Amino acid sequence: MAEGFKDYFSDTSDAYRTYRPDYPDGLFEWLAGLPPRRDAALDCGCGTGQASVALARYFPRVHAVDPSADQIANAISHEGVVYRVAPAEQTGLPGASVDLVVAAQALHWFDFDRFYLEVRRVGRPGSVFAAFSYGLLSIDADLDRIIGRFYHEVIGPYWPPERTHVDNGYRAIPFPFPEITAPPFAMEARWELEHLIGYLETWSAVREYRRRRGVDPLAALARKVRNAWGAPEVTRTIAWPLVLRVGRIG
Repeated sequence: MAEGFKDYFSDTSDAYRTYRPDYPDGLFEWLAGLPPRRDAALDCGCGTGQASVALARYFPRVHAVDPSADQIANAISHEGVVYRVAPAEQTGLPGASVDLVVAAQALHWFDFDRFYLEVRRVGRPGSVFAAFSYGLLSIDADLDRIIGRFYHEVIGPYWPPERTHVDNGYRAIPFPFPEITAPPFAMEARWELEHLIGYLETWSAVREYRRRRGVDPLAALARKVRNAWGAPEVTRTIAWPLVLRVGRIG
């Protein structure tokens, strides 16, 4: 385990793989078209590999690193993805070996100075770095009000401090690369009620609330969400704001 690694997700690796949303494929198609070569990509803080596997559709070799051994053990298997337990700041890859580096819902956890040094080290000339993050979901006015109050007021004090970067759309994170303007991408999913509840279960603040107070905050929320949802088998569109910061490494 990496020194200084804040492990908020290892105990829910299975749920993380099952319930976390997928990124739009158009995002990876666009990113793959930016570097001059398309030989290898690196996914830092890969979790269970949602972005890693998506990158493998466009790059013959994808290296995926995460400091959590449990996340890597539960990662989505793919012949084009090589997973490694390693921090983003010290990937173990050779220098000048990748054409695209991504951090999907992960940059806010990193030591920025050390990570950016590593990005410059492993990136080939003309390579690209992309960080993307999604914030609080949206469904409809009633459910948004219920879930929003839970997010901000009930479990708000139990979020790790790094979560503020997600809420602020990554605007306060230093970004030392010449930025590339990204087109808009829609991040959406069609879920049944129980999938939504499973996703809420993956929130680190839910588990921290339980740990500190010995009470499950999700139980009361689930009742309110079920009442507002209607028939549990009905699927609804869930949308997330997707923020990108993309730049040319060198």
